[in-house]
Amino acid sequence: MSDPSADVLAGLQVFALLVMGHFVGDFGLQSDRMAVEKCRGKAHTLPWQWWLTSHAAIHGFLVAVITGVAWLGLGEWLLHMLIDHGKCRHRYSLGLDQMLHICCKALWVVLILANGWLGSSGLLRGV
Repeated sequence: MSDPSADVLAGLQVFALLVMGHFVGDFGLQSDRMAVEKCRGKAHTLPWQWWLTSHAAIHGFLVAVITGVAWLGLGEWLLHMLIDHGKCRHRYSLGLDQMLHICCKALWVVLILANGWLGSSGLLRGV
C-alpha cells in the first residue's frame, strides 16, 4: 500500500516539472512569429492553424515526455489549442490563459495519481 503523503509529495514534484515545461514551451520554444501567427488573421508565412497546432503539439510532447503517458500528451495538445484559440479571439487575458494552462497541469497530476501512473515511465520513472 502506498504512503499518501509520499504520493502528495511526488504529485507536487510532477506538477512542478509540468509547470516548468509549460513555461519552456510557451516562452522558450515559441518564437515571436509563432506567437503572433498562431492567431486567426495574423498568418503571413503559414496558415494560422499550422502555427497553433504545432505550438500546442510542443506542449503535448512535453507533457507526454515528462509523464510518460501519451494520452495526457494528446489531451494537453487539444486543450492547449482550445485555450490559445480563445486567447487569440480576445475571450480572456494572457493571465487567465496562463492560469487555464496551469489548471490543465493540475488535472494531469490528479489523473496520474488516480490511475497509478506515477513512476511507471517517462521522466517520472522511479519517482
